[in-house]
Amino acid sequence: MKTKLLILVLALQCAWILGTAAMQERILHQGQIILLETQPVDPHDLLRGDYVRLNYAISDVPRELFFAPLPAGELPAGQTVFVAVAPAVTNQFYHVARASLEKFSPAADEVVLRATTTPSWRNRAGTVHVEYGLEQYFVAEGTGNPHGKLTVQAAVDKSGTARIKEVFVDGQPYAKAMKPAAH
Repeated sequence: MKTKLLILVLALQCAWILGTAAMQERILHQGQIILLETQPVDPHDLLRGDYVRLNYAISDVPRELFFAPLPAGELPAGQTVFVAVAPAVTNQFYHVARASLEKFSPAADEVVLRATTTPSWRNRAGTVHVEYGLEQYFVAEGTGNPHGKLTVQAAVDKSGTARIKEVFVDGQPYAKAMKPAAH
């Protein structure tokens, strides 16, 4: 009986791990691809290894782009927000088109991202600061301090969940751009 229970527990744990990995891979392979412009943030953390902390131009959503008027003051941290992004006319980067506290259907050229409100010390007046789950990108040891323009290619599924597909430094894939020069 104990052996069967142990096998069941192990099988459930394995199924959970494999299911989580399969869901992440499904987003990357079947999700709609969008290109996002980033803003620089200090990327170093001694406890978690090398990673790049990313902040996006779409992270500060103007309050006037929400469907319904928002309550006065800041929204509570952790509030779910749905943000429709659309490609800009002048370049290939996506920008905020509209937002809501309720899920909505996107227009033909839009992609809806699920975000969460977070407090920010650099919060601009008249905006709501949100995070999309795309704010950290783990990198090879010693490559966590890029110099140049960072852009992100993200995959977004129909529920609005986004995952980083690729990060670019000055238009080159991160790993290639940060590779040490051979001597």
